[in-house]
Formats: sequence, structure tokens, C-alpha cells
Amino acid sequence: MALKYHPDKNADDPVASEKFQEATFSYNILSDPDKRRQYDSSGFEAIEADGQELELDLSSLNTVNTVFAALFSKLGVPIKTTVSATVLEEALNGSVEISQLQLGKSVCRKVEKQTAHFYSVDITDKEAKMGLVCRVHSTAKSKFKLLYFEPEDNGGLSLALQEDSAKTGKVTSAGMFFLGFPVYRFEQNNSVSKAAAAKDPDSAFFKRLDGFQPCEVNELKAGTHYFAVYGDNFFKSASYTIEVVCAEPFSAEKERLRSVEAKIIAKRSELSKFESEYREVLAKFTEMTSRYAQEMQTIDELLKERNAIHASYTNNPTLQRSSSSSKGKSPSKGSKGEDDQTVKKEKKSKSQPSEESRSDEEATKNKKEKKPKDRIRRKKWFNIHLKVDKRRPC
Repeated sequence: MALKYHPDKNADDPVASEKFQEATFSYNILSDPDKRRQYDSSGFEAIEADGQELELDLSSLNTVNTVFAALFSKLGVPIKTTVSATVLEEALNGSVEISQLQLGKSVCRKVEKQTAHFYSVDITDKEAKMGLVCRVHSTAKSKFKLLYFEPEDNGGLSLALQEDSAKTGKVTSAGMFFLGFPVYRFEQNNSVSKAAAAKDPDSAFFKRLDGFQPCEVNELKAGTHYFAVYGDNFFKSASYTIEVVCAEPFSAEKERLRSVEAKIIAKRSELSKFESEYREVLAKFTEMTSRYAQEMQTIDELLKERNAIHASYTNNPTLQRSSSSSKGKSPSKGSKGEDDQTVKKEKKSKSQPSEESRSDEEATKNKKEKKPKDRIRRKKWFNIHLKVDKRRPC
């Protein structure tokens, strides 16, 4: 159904668009065992379909469902995945392997699909005050999740923050910024999919900043902190590079980030007002464009009719025929019929010569026959000897 009703194959078809969205939504429910069980028992109300974003745990899917999920993703369907329940349970029980990560030093590794690499970072009071930044990128454009865990009393770790990788140029990247002031994260709005954006680019534009939301954690205290990189590819491992740095050497970038995010927030509030103005002007522009085309067509028809009337003031048959042909170009059916009759008459006149033309031809023929006699008479009348005796000297 996704292939059949895909927007690329059904442009400007609202019915196909609705079918495509229904297929996507249904697949997100049926491919998850828990959500499918809830739906079978109580329908859509059990999973709060109207307001809840569906997430898939790829580790719980079999090979067939994983292939379908990859297919939907390739088609541009925004399928949001969740961290494997097995990984979260192992972290909560404290049974995960944790590697020590030094500030300012990057580490390059590969993580298998639906598994995670855990790292610990120790920071001082000064470093905590100046701020901390953790960034992960993949030159192979792998999909991954950057996770931040908080320690529990039992020695385990619980998930506190999550950032999905996003394409930025030739790499995929994700970052967490703990700078002591409100920092925002850009959540991908799944409701604005590629299909919806292609169908209504204006709405997609005005919803573009809806996913710009503040982070839950703005600063870290001195001590040990835990990060993890989770492989989010469907079938293969994810290559990545992780780096944790202190924000002290980046004071200029820190202020620029604060300024830019403030401008984005202000722009988001302006968009709602601008959208209403834009819609009003766009409707007016569409109306004016339609009227412009109608007025142009009306003026062209009036000028053609005027030229035809001007050309009719003559007794010259050639000009009359040209005027009738110009009338034939007008969209009226009557003039077209008259033009056809005129053309038929002309063809008939060409195929059957009139009596006047016959008399003219006979007269011309008689003149040609009498031509030699006229020449003889002229010679006799002028008495000119045209023949010269070559034997006599001049």
C-alpha cells in the first residue's frame, strides 16, 4: 500500500495521500507487539493515537518487519525508533561495560545495530561552571542515538536525555550542550513528513520551527557523567566519532549560540502572525492572477474583432477574403462556418473557370492566331525590305 499510494506516484491526489498516511500509521502499530496487543484489546483509544508519537524497538522486530521498516524509511516515512529495551534494562541493572573518556580527546569506533557503547567522563567544578559539550558524528552517515544517563542509587543508570542523529552536510551528527543557560534542541517533527512537505510546502515551512524545544538539562555538576552511543541502523553497524570538550576555550561560540537561539525563538513567535498575512496576500494574488489572464484573453478577442471589422470596408475580393479569414480565427462558430463556405467557393472557382475567364482565354488565343497576318500587313504598309542580299556589298 505504501508503494501504491506513495505521493511521488500520486501527485495532487488527496485520497492517495490519506491512504499512504493510514498505511504508515497502521504499520507503526502492527509492527510493535505491545501496541498491537493494546490495539487488539481496546482499539486506538488504548494507544492514544491522536496525540502520541509511535516509536519502534527494532530489536524486537523479526527480519521481515525490519525489512518493511527500512522500506518505509527509504520512502520518506518518518519512522521514529526507540532504544532497545534490553539495553535500557542492562543499564538499569548496572551490567553494562563502561569506557573512560578523556576531555578533549576523540574516540572512533563501530557499534553494532541495536546495541550501545557506554562512556564515563569526570569533570571538575571549574569545568562544570564553564560548561560541557558532547558531540558525535559519522562520516559514513550512519544512524545513531546520543544518550545521557544519570546514576541510580542501586549503581545502575537511567536514561535522561536522547538525541537522534541528523544529516548535516556530508555527515550525520548529534550533540548535547550543557552551558549553564537554556539551550534548545531541534526535534524532528514527524508530522511534517517529506510527503506532506511536497503536497503543501507552505504548511511545512510554517511548522518548521515547531520542533525547536528547550533541553531538560542545562548544566552538569562536578563528578562523573555517563554518555552512550546507540547503533540505530536497520541492518549494519554504525561508525562514529565521539568527543567531550570543556566550553572554556569556546567563549565566543558560546555567546553566538545564545544570540542565534534567541533570534530563532523570536522568529518562531513571528511566524504565526506572518502566516495569516501570507495566506491573505496569497489568496489575493491568486485572484488577481486569474483576473489578469481573463482580461488579457478578452482584450485579444476584442482587438481581433476590431481588425476584422476594419478589413471589411473594401470592395477588393482579396482583402475581403483576408478579412473573412481573420474572422475565422475568432472563437465564434458562425464565423468559422462562413469561412468554410468562402473557402469552398474559392476552390470551386479554381476548379471550374467562369464564363468571363473563358472569354478572356479565347480572345488571347485569337490574338495569337492573328499575329503573323498583322506582321505581314505591317511589312507591306511600311514597305521595308527585311531580306538583305548578302552578295551585294554594303
